Amino acid sequence: MKLKEMERETEPSETNRSRIVSPQEWEVARQQLLVKEKELTRARDALAAERRRMPWLAVEKEYEFDGPKGTASLLDLFDGRRQLIVYRAFFEPGVSGWPEHACIGCSMVADQVAHLAHLNARDTTLAFVSRAPQTDIERVKARMGWEMPWYTITDDFDTDFGVDEWHGTNAFIRDGDSVFRTYFINNRGDEAMGSTWSYLDLTALGRQEEWEDSPEGYPQTPPYEWWIWHDESHRTDPDRPGLVARRADRAAVRPKRSSASKRRS
Repeated sequence: MKLKEMERETEPSETNRSRIVSPQEWEVARQQLLVKEKELTRARDALAAERRRMPWLAVEKEYEFDGPKGTASLLDLFDGRRQLIVYRAFFEPGVSGWPEHACIGCSMVADQVAHLAHLNARDTTLAFVSRAPQTDIERVKARMGWEMPWYTITDDFDTDFGVDEWHGTNAFIRDGDSVFRTYFINNRGDEAMGSTWSYLDLTALGRQEEWEDSPEGYPQTPPYEWWIWHDESHRTDPDRPGLVARRADRAAVRPKRSSASKRRS
């Protein structure tokens, strides 16, 4: 086959393209699809609300991990916070990419993880766990630029929590020293993970914002006020610059919305 004939066969034909329309027609099509987009957002919020009402499963077995500071329990992985999210990444002998890389899919998940300061601001810790020794984990983290806490599984944790043969994400909460499993996703469920929002929506407490449909007594604060710049993540005083700016923005918007409401009525 000649080169030009091969190029013609691989080029997309006109019939493979979507139709070309005017700006006005494009906007009409977008507005029609926007209805479904909003339905999906509301359905996602409703699903997260159901997760917050899932029963809790007590974790009564002791688990032990190796970490950068030595031996750690499951409770230690919380790092003093109330909630813990654990992703089982495949990085160990026998996995494709070893020892230079973790599993390619798990590596893609790791690449998508947002800055952890925002999860931490919601009293939530994210940790990765694998079977690889700490020396290999620290090496691949440095190579790939990953900063999440990453521990070595030393016992039956992966088997007991459904991640011995496939990746998955488990959510936990603690009440004092008592630990409970609150949710679990795997397979395509992990595709959505990475953003602060998707991780919080997986947890028992959610985003902890006032608009959420959560059980009575769950911690909630006004939207936006817990947001931080990650380089001032240790500032928790009520007058930190980010919070002051956010309040000023909200105060400026309220009068405009009030006036608009009066006009509509």
